[in-house]
Amino acid sequence: MRYEGTVYRPPSEAYSLLIQASIGCPHNKCTFCSMYKGTKFRLRTVEEIKEDLDAARDYYGEHINSLFFPDGNTIVMKTERLVEILNYAHQLFPYLQRITVYGSARFVDRKSNEELKLLKEAGLSRIHTGMESGDDITLEKINKGTTSEQIISAGLKLKKAGIEVSEYYLTGIGGLERSYEHALNSARTLSAFSPDFIRIRTLVPYPGSPLYEDYCNGNFTLLNAHQALQELRTLVENLECENSMVLSDHVANYWNVQGRLPEDKSEMLASLDHALTLDASNFRPPHLSRL
Repeated sequence: MRYEGTVYRPPSEAYSLLIQASIGCPHNKCTFCSMYKGTKFRLRTVEEIKEDLDAARDYYGEHINSLFFPDGNTIVMKTERLVEILNYAHQLFPYLQRITVYGSARFVDRKSNEELKLLKEAGLSRIHTGMESGDDITLEKINKGTTSEQIISAGLKLKKAGIEVSEYYLTGIGGLERSYEHALNSARTLSAFSPDFIRIRTLVPYPGSPLYEDYCNGNFTLLNAHQALQELRTLVENLECENSMVLSDHVANYWNVQGRLPEDKSEMLASLDHALTLDASNFRPPHLSRL
């Protein structure tokens, strides 16, 4: 198994086999992200990927039940090639229960309904997609390369195909100036297609990203713990999703908020209300150096 550069995966894929199907990210312009800076995007060949799957089978045996194909936006691979890889993985690992990839709305939305159906039939179980925000002004400011309309369209396509949608919401990415609108419009966007998972992340500016420079220069106002919790409360309060699981599965978050919508909304709001009564000393500082 060969890996190039730093390989990133969602926390929920901690126990998954990682087989690198692409290198870097085809967009690679988000202002908050430093993960793939300096890396030229390319797709690995089907032959290379199959060789690494063979190596994994030889090393781990056939009892692999979860497989994740990094890097960023592996979904851009031509459908027929991705189908070939998915089918091959299932041949090698008959106990596979889940195969997942990263895929932003912009690239998911390029796939037709028929293509997504083929991917589902070949075993693609879930797509991790970094929405970050459903607010168009915020999306433009962070150079996400997508719109709320595309996010909704991609989400609806995935739901129709039967592929699980794992959406990521980035608390604080709108800055203090647009915190409320970021939360409210994100809730509206998510409610339009009810993703299977809404995964909460909290912005921490990382060196090497344009947003970090803005933060250091005083051009971006980072939310403190109480402001971030209030933003998250606004999001949860306005979510009108059906059978969506909210999860706070990241170390950067200030508070562990989780539950299923709509039935657990009141409990989540009560938990956030409690957190908002706590002194600031109970929370980590918002900046990177002490996280």
